[in-house]
Amino acid sequence: MPNGPLSTKLFDLAKQYIPGGVNSPVRAFRNVGGDPFFVRRAKGCRIWDVDDRERIDYVGTWGPAILGHAPIPVIEAIHQAAKQGVSFGIPNPYEVEMARTICQWVPSIEKVRMVSSGTEATMSAIRLARGYTKRNLLVKFDGCYHGHSDSLLVAAGSGALTHGHPDSAGVPADFANLTCVLPFNDEAALEELFTKRGEQIAALIVEPYPANAGLILPKPGFLQKLRDITTKHGSLLIFDEVMTGFRLARGGVQELEGIKPDLTCLGKVIGGGLPVGAFGGRAEIMDHLAPLGPVYQAGTLSGNPVALAAGLAQLRELEANQGFARLEEAGAMMEQGLLEVLKQKGLPYRWYRRGSMFCLFFTAHEVHNLADAKTSDLAAFRKFFHHCLDHGVYFAPSQFETGFISMAHEKADIERTAEVAAAALAAI
Repeated sequence: MPNGPLSTKLFDLAKQYIPGGVNSPVRAFRNVGGDPFFVRRAKGCRIWDVDDRERIDYVGTWGPAILGHAPIPVIEAIHQAAKQGVSFGIPNPYEVEMARTICQWVPSIEKVRMVSSGTEATMSAIRLARGYTKRNLLVKFDGCYHGHSDSLLVAAGSGALTHGHPDSAGVPADFANLTCVLPFNDEAALEELFTKRGEQIAALIVEPYPANAGLILPKPGFLQKLRDITTKHGSLLIFDEVMTGFRLARGGVQELEGIKPDLTCLGKVIGGGLPVGAFGGRAEIMDHLAPLGPVYQAGTLSGNPVALAAGLAQLRELEANQGFARLEEAGAMMEQGLLEVLKQKGLPYRWYRRGSMFCLFFTAHEVHNLADAKTSDLAAFRKFFHHCLDHGVYFAPSQFETGFISMAHEKADIERTAEVAAAALAAI
């Protein structure tokens, strides 16, 4: 089904003034074909495009909309905060309360600094790690996406992967040379690198549950191996929980897995849908930041009162309404429905889920790393995506993205999704 006339008109106009017509590459639908639609409004688990077509949404602003779209407590918090001023550039009470909440909820964080995006959080955490250890080398994993700063756009996931350019133009070779890239879940490669260069490694950064090349789960013991080997060599372990933080548990993956990283990067859920990021960790490390220490980091909109008011309202709603337990129930319901469909159709596709995050890989291979994910049948995914979109269900427009369930998704929504997915799989 082609886009409606208003979406088509807006996209044509956008392409005149915005590179590719979009402000983030994955939105361009290049991986699935066709043109993106434009949204007019969203409420609960539904979105309506400018042509008034309604769809059940499993993108959820790429993660932040954990309560659903436009939840009343968050909207009211934004309204009340904005009436007092939308930005100050001066300390405000919301940032103190958010910092206190993060430190109480996340086991490894003793001090935290607010920033304005996940990219800024990871970039700043890496600079801090280098300043603290007085080392330069960074280790990351193939397919993990930690934002678009230069040092991290090496074998990246998410939008970079979707467009077939894991390494971005414009990144100097000297920056890339300071970043070592390993396959996820490969302990032998990890051991080999640290044996050879351990004394040069400032930090290892990882999405503990990689969610930017689809959803990839660590093998048993792999995250503990990361903790042990970085400790042994005096390197810092950075968990990028921009996606998983406050979505899977109060304390994120580190709470679920019982692993304490040295630094943690956060974002998405803690902004209630507004731009936000944070990074935090052990006090002795965080105190190397200016104004106390020599590592400089700053931001005009850091600790923005409206964004933090929205995030605090969202966290309080999660806590007050048993949010994580309810999201697990919804995720399990989705899983049961889709696994039944796959079994009935005799399809060897791979399904992975943790809590309210999920991915269906169109491959017969178990997916343990990026190379496995890239065995997916992209043509089959493309057909699946467009059938679902045409029948009122919106999944991310890329095989290499994670789906998100919100507290606004009810049983009827998930049952309808399973029906649409069954028909889509039958049509491939």
